[in-house]
Amino acid sequence: MRILVNVLGFKIGWLSSVLGAAAQMPWLGPVVVVLVASVHLLQAHRPELELGLLVTAAVIGICFDSFIVAMGWVTYPSGQFSAMLAPYWIVTMWVLFATTLNCAMAWLKGRAMLAAILGATAGPASYYAGQKLGAIEFVEPIAALSALAIGWAVVMPLLMVIAERLDGFQPVALEEPSSS
Repeated sequence: MRILVNVLGFKIGWLSSVLGAAAQMPWLGPVVVVLVASVHLLQAHRPELELGLLVTAAVIGICFDSFIVAMGWVTYPSGQFSAMLAPYWIVTMWVLFATTLNCAMAWLKGRAMLAAILGATAGPASYYAGQKLGAIEFVEPIAALSALAIGWAVVMPLLMVIAERLDGFQPVALEEPSSS
């Protein structure tokens, strides 16, 4: 049931983020992401670890997407504080994606090559879908999609390693009482 909630939360958050940005309501996605992330953290055995994962993914996301923006390969119609930075709604999408790493995407742990292949294909496909819905514009489509494919091929396995270390869904081990 947790995985179903995780997948549904991700889908709702993704659509809210992309459609909200396309409709000049970039705040909509982040509001939904906060709700999805809150439910996610409430389900975790160790929410502090999961929160660390979400924050780490946000930092990676702002760096990665801001690089693509700064290179002039993409632009966004809404939600940017600076022309050189990724919009805030796409950074919260990294948080949203991170909620899947120890739940719906946990099967990818320890499968770096598969994670890289999935990242190289699904990452750019997600941005392409966002472009078709009007949330992003590819100024230099070949450069943007190439950078996204290469970047996600690196970032996806990295995120899976980080998720293993910051897995708040692993049951907390109880300490056995010492016999004195």
